[in-house]
Amino acid sequence: MKNPFRAVRIFTSEMIGELKKATWPTWLELRDSTLVVIVAVVILGIFTSIADFSLIQLVALFTSWVS
Repeated sequence: MKNPFRAVRIFTSEMIGELKKATWPTWLELRDSTLVVIVAVVILGIFTSIADFSLIQLVALFTSWVS
């Protein structure tokens, strides 16, 4: 029977080795990227809110014509 802890140990050591090879962003790059994401989320949220409100008003207009 295989030892499951050996597989976990091998996986962990390989994972740590790969993470050491990765290039990590500087604090300035991280801050700038975070700011871009926050601005994009706000813009998308505003667009979604306006589209939702407009569609609700359009459906209300159409249903008022029918009834």
